[in-house]
Amino acid sequence: MTDLGSAPPPPLRPDDHVRGPHDGPLVVVYADFTCPHCAVAHEWLRAAPVRTVFRHFALKAKHPRAVALALAAEAAAAQGAFWEFHDALYADQGHADDPHLWARAERLGLDVARFDADRRGDEAAERVRRDVREGLAAGVALTPTAFAEDPEALRMLGYPGSVRSHESNRRAFR
Repeated sequence: MTDLGSAPPPPLRPDDHVRGPHDGPLVVVYADFTCPHCAVAHEWLRAAPVRTVFRHFALKAKHPRAVALALAAEAAAAQGAFWEFHDALYADQGHADDPHLWARAERLGLDVARFDADRRGDEAAERVRRDVREGLAAGVALTPTAFAEDPEALRMLGYPGSVRSHESNRRAFR
């Protein structure tokens, strides 16, 4: 019989956005900057003793600005400011239009012209598409969805989002 289950999330990659204690449990989270539940999970993950990997799950069908915000975060990443921009987006989800994105970029000391060009470029678009495509293959259906080495421990710590377990997840955490 054929196994019709989801694929595991891809293993940690050199270009992944990672923060937290190096020896902390690894949590791969698929999220969207427009999702209010993701903002709650973001605050929880910032305070938890975990190593967080952020991957985009931005679907235009869920929110018209989801993809634009993901592209903006990747443009900030191109200038070494992914997490600062990520935090700023979650801190003020009500201001997601372009002028607010440019203002955030300027406040973070980014080159705004480069930021604007990068968010419209192929590299950012491919990164966001790859994350979404791989999230779908891994069974992500809602945001936030986290994959953890020990999903039950994450639930016991009070993680507020969906926690996925997959027998072959171990591959993602090596």
